Formats: sequence, structure tokens, C-alpha cells
Amino acid sequence: MSLEQDIQQEKFNSEHEKAALNIIFTSGWLRHINLGRLKPYDITPEQFNVLRILRGSHPKTMMLADITSRMLDKSSNATRLVEKLRQKGLVNRVICENNRRQVDISITDKGLAVLKKIDGEEKEWLDQISTITKAEAQELNRILDKLRA
Repeated sequence: MSLEQDIQQEKFNSEHEKAALNIIFTSGWLRHINLGRLKPYDITPEQFNVLRILRGSHPKTMMLADITSRMLDKSSNATRLVEKLRQKGLVNRVICENNRRQVDISITDKGLAVLKKIDGEEKEWLDQISTITKAEAQELNRILDKLRA
């Protein structure tokens, strides 16, 4: 379906405006799909992002600032996200013995197990965007990278 049909708007001020609105609309569409796939695991997309970051450094711990710098949504409250994940038993937070201001964060075995289950469903999630070819996905990635450059 076209953007015009989805948002019931026939005209745009420019192709650039339409492109910007299309990116925002599509982002919301993808977010909605992602929320649905993560709901059974009682985690948000932002919490999922933190878990994936921690898995990438596993078994090494990470500091909060390092996690924040790698997050997809830079406006997320990483402190709050880590605390919610800690309460669910998915991450550990340990105050560094050498520097009490430093908190070392790591993913737990339970957190790794949750990610493994979600990974098993990744194909279904990616099927949502399989309407574009690999070459089109590469071109889309190139264009989006260029836009942010």
C-alpha cells in the first residue's frame, strides 16, 4: 500500500517531505510488529536492544555509558532499562570494587535463554520485510546511511 493510501494524504510539499514522512511511518509500522513479537517475553524493544548489546560483549561486562552509546534509540533511559531487566533476572549489576562509581553490567543465563528463544523466531519477523529483495535491502541501507551522513 502506498503512503498516500496509508495516511490518506494525496499531496506532499516535496518528494523529500514524502520520504521523511514515509520513514517515520514505516518506523512506526516496524516498531508495532517488533512490539508484538517481544510481548510474549515481557520485554520492550529498548530492553531487547540492551540485551543484544550485552550478549555481544558476553562474557565481558559493560558500563552503562558503553551500552548507551550503542543503543538504537539514543533517547532511551538506559539506567531505567537496565534496572527493569535486573528485576526480571535478565541482567546483573555489580558495583566495581576498584571504583564505586562504576557499575558493571552483564547478561545472565536467563537473559541469554530469552534471546535464544527470540532468535528462533527471527525468520518470521524478517518475513515481514521479505517483500524487498536482498539487493533492494542493500540499496535501502546505503540510502539510509547516506541520509544520516
